[in-house]
Amino acid sequence: MIKCASVYTYEIDDFDVAYDEIKTQLDEKLALLENTVGIVMCHPEFISSGALKAICERLPFDTAGVTTSSQAVNGVAGELILTIFVITSDDSQFRVGVTGEYGESVEKSVMDAYTKASEGISDAPALALIFPTISQNYAGDAYVSAWRNPIPSTPVYGTLAMDDTANFEDSETICNGDGYKTAMSFVLCYGNINPRFIIGTVPEDKVMPYKGEVTKSSGHHVHEINNINTYSYFESIGFESNGESAVNYLFLPFAVDQKKRDDYDGIPVIRVLASFTDDGSAVFHGNVDEGSTFALLKCEPDDVIATTDEKVREINEMDDVNGVLFFSCIVRRIVSMRQNPLMELETVVDAIKPGIPFMMGYAGGEICPTQVKGGVPTNRYHNYSLVILVI
Repeated sequence: MIKCASVYTYEIDDFDVAYDEIKTQLDEKLALLENTVGIVMCHPEFISSGALKAICERLPFDTAGVTTSSQAVNGVAGELILTIFVITSDDSQFRVGVTGEYGESVEKSVMDAYTKASEGISDAPALALIFPTISQNYAGDAYVSAWRNPIPSTPVYGTLAMDDTANFEDSETICNGDGYKTAMSFVLCYGNINPRFIIGTVPEDKVMPYKGEVTKSSGHHVHEINNINTYSYFESIGFESNGESAVNYLFLPFAVDQKKRDDYDGIPVIRVLASFTDDGSAVFHGNVDEGSTFALLKCEPDDVIATTDEKVREINEMDDVNGVLFFSCIVRRIVSMRQNPLMELETVVDAIKPGIPFMMGYAGGEICPTQVKGGVPTNRYHNYSLVILVI
């Protein structure tokens, strides 16, 4: 049996008070079983102040997670806050690890760290939680792909670290209270655990009348759409003119149907356009496979909130819910903060059924299977999405 609890503190200066707040809440909510792990999300200042390390050193279990800009747990939503989602069990086991710096090979750093963390266990994990940092050298898909070799049949769920700076320069992955700029922490979950996944994106009625086929791409660079230069394509539909954008691409998600993938499951992923190169190629926040088709979507604050509310109510109707993790794209926060910067977080706080422990934070990219079919997950990297793990 899995049991969960979420705890938090706003205290960043007095480490004893911060730990006491965490411990008091945990003692009130949860009796720790044989095996326990903590998923941490916090503002980067909890790392720089030393508060995170001081707390984690005194906890009787390992922790892993990421920095973020704002987060929520039961009853609370805030920005300068530290939250921990605690999972405990007698018939599940948890192994926490962190890769070395990515260097030239994310795959090698993941394999080396996985081998070390899984030592003595022959079975594959039932679930992997991964927490990469953003890198200029890799699209988010690289982090998902790196886990296919060691654990091809394991669902992989997680979030990329982020923060409240313009370029996420303060973001770090977290392992046992230490922060890492260019690495990936993770939790391997073994035994009796039943992960279920929900993805929220953009309402279907927000599809715009602009569609195309990616006829030339490499990784997250799209060179041609409909057999013409990508920048020229966007000029042809009135989105670009002489280097000036008619729309803000940050708020314009693309539903990309990656039909050429070997593990294609018929479910589009969402991508956001970051910039154009000098040769007119488009740079996306995530891979866009050659041969993919796409549709443009439009999303307003009410759409973000409606989607989140719908997914929470879906969880409320589920059986055997022991705890829930929510990771939402930072762009969803930027969209909804036109009305209230904590609106999406507060929606979950208000709507989730009493008695369901949860933690929610904002992501620099979301990692979640689109489905698990025949025991094999289609692990994917997402943009502009709300990804949910129910255990």
